[in-house]
Amino acid sequence: MLGQDYLLQEIREELPVSLIKYLKGERCGMQHILIADDNKDITDILSTYSRMEGFEPVVAKDGEEAIKLFTQYNPEVVLLDVMMPKEDGYEVCRKIRSKSNVPVILITARGEDFDKIMGLDIGADDYIVKPFSPREVMARVRAVLRRMAKSEKDDKSGNVLRISDLEINLDEYTLYISGKKVQLTKKEIETMWTLASNPNKVFTRDNLLDSLWGFDYFGDSRTVDSHIKRLRAKLDAHEHPSWTIKTIWGVGYKFEILEK
Repeated sequence: MLGQDYLLQEIREELPVSLIKYLKGERCGMQHILIADDNKDITDILSTYSRMEGFEPVVAKDGEEAIKLFTQYNPEVVLLDVMMPKEDGYEVCRKIRSKSNVPVILITARGEDFDKIMGLDIGADDYIVKPFSPREVMARVRAVLRRMAKSEKDDKSGNVLRISDLEINLDEYTLYISGKKVQLTKKEIETMWTLASNPNKVFTRDNLLDSLWGFDYFGDSRTVDSHIKRLRAKLDAHEHPSWTIKTIWGVGYKFEILEK
């Protein structure tokens, strides 16, 4: 639990920024941020910092309420605790992702690689481990919104990629192999788009972390390796003899077009 003295210190350090934003009128036309956590201390401090960033916070204390408020307010970003009553954060994330590509950041006390990978694989955009700094959370929010804006901008210039029997559509977030739809998460489709858009280009693990999770993602290369392993397993359930995701040992990965 975040201590009261720590929270007060964090607020004092950020107060001048909030005043400047208020005087500049940046709080006008606020967009909603959904904060779902059963710990009132955490929702209170995240609400305070969200307002400093120009958001109007909407708070849910359990998973069922989070789904209800998401439908009601259509927020710009979601901060989602994993361990919540009624429905946990993973299930809430699955339901949100089934109907929306809104950025979702999971917050949890569990920092094992398995938990991080599971969260990312079900469609979360980022993963924060408690205890955390509220300023770090807001930095993650800004980063994920920047990536979303860049992705939308890139989509306008070409949102369908076709290579041999592979088709990736970023408008619909779908991937087909030989006309058959492959069920992938949002992050997996973005990974395939990044690799396939640059055939035969080698991406280091750090390149992929930066490109897909942002330069301020606090992960490591094992996250990328596990992510690629799961992606390959789904792709390899379908024959694709003309291309593959190749491991470049000691470096990273590339989308390789195979010679016939």
